[in-house]
Amino acid sequence: MTILCETEGVRLDAFLAARDLGLSRSALQKLLEDGAVRVDGRPVKKNYKTRLGDAIEIEIPEPEPPEILPEDIPLDIRYEDGDVIVLNKPKGLVVHPAPGHWSGTLVNGLMYHCRDSLSGINGVLRPGIVHRIDMDTSGLLIVAKNDFAHQALAEQLKDHTLSRVYEAVCVGNIRADSGTIDAPIGRHPVDRKRMAVTEKNSRPAVTHFEVIGRYPGYTHLRLRLETGRTHQIRVHLAWQNHPILGDPVYGRGKELGLASQCLHARELTFLHPRTGEPVTVSCELPEYFTEILRKLGAPAG
Repeated sequence: MTILCETEGVRLDAFLAARDLGLSRSALQKLLEDGAVRVDGRPVKKNYKTRLGDAIEIEIPEPEPPEILPEDIPLDIRYEDGDVIVLNKPKGLVVHPAPGHWSGTLVNGLMYHCRDSLSGINGVLRPGIVHRIDMDTSGLLIVAKNDFAHQALAEQLKDHTLSRVYEAVCVGNIRADSGTIDAPIGRHPVDRKRMAVTEKNSRPAVTHFEVIGRYPGYTHLRLRLETGRTHQIRVHLAWQNHPILGDPVYGRGKELGLASQCLHARELTFLHPRTGEPVTVSCELPEYFTEILRKLGAPAG
């Protein structure tokens, strides 16, 4: 970062503290002490007095994440061997540590359960994580216990031989019994925290769907991902004017007592990285999902 000085005779630490740099005064003083602040290419002390036209260069180091620690978090394991582990993630559980969620994540629980047996390809914050699902999406997630398995599973994601099947309840009545949504997804042009169907800076995205049941104002769907873009199912259904029930970002928000999306990853099929044999893992619908179906009038069972 380089700032061109337009102020004369001000102490450098005070000058920088008055700028909106997102750093405390003590942090700025430490940067000065460490020689990370230069004026016209030369390190200076914090009591340096500014001059008009000074080119002030600041090297702001990347923040170091806190140490990620193992935690004894209950895990619903549906398949496990020496190479892979498949878990049924509950709604509300964050997959990996990130700002605001440095502990209590699925990764913390995996580190406790697997000890040192997790692949390191995705670094210290995402050990073993081959793909992720949103915090408020429930269901199956596959994790690699070593780099060999991770690379094999990543290739399957790339060539679509790793199959992921979801169930969702969406708003409105979908007339077709089945179909395919083929529309590219990229960052929303205005809200960078959201994704959108767009031709600009996007990647191909394909979602196949099949109607399981229809209810007044809602449709129960089975969906298969051909690609795996961020928020893909949520974005595709919202683009079709059938957002997922309860989706706070792409839909109408809290509805029928549900404050987050009614979306569950129900089945995973992959080729075992060691044997090449197909493995299919499935799980039941969680209680929140079956309660929604009951409210809609679905028959018991």
